[in-house]
Amino acid sequence: MAQSAAPATVVPAITPISLKAIAPWAVFFGILMLVLLYFVGAEQGATAVISGEGVHEWVHDGRHLLGFPCH
Repeated sequence: MAQSAAPATVVPAITPISLKAIAPWAVFFGILMLVLLYFVGAEQGATAVISGEGVHEWVHDGRHLLGFPCH
């Protein structure tokens, strides 16, 4: 009986991503995280952007999870 060779597997080459390609996304997500941190940690204080208790109620559990005092 003749033995057949196993089919060759092709491994795709991994190309590195340049810093130029990553930088805009890093800036975008950095700003997004700062805005999120503001709403969780500082909204409803002296620097409130939105009046009322709506934002406070939406991020209330997040404040406790991250250790921000809110009451």
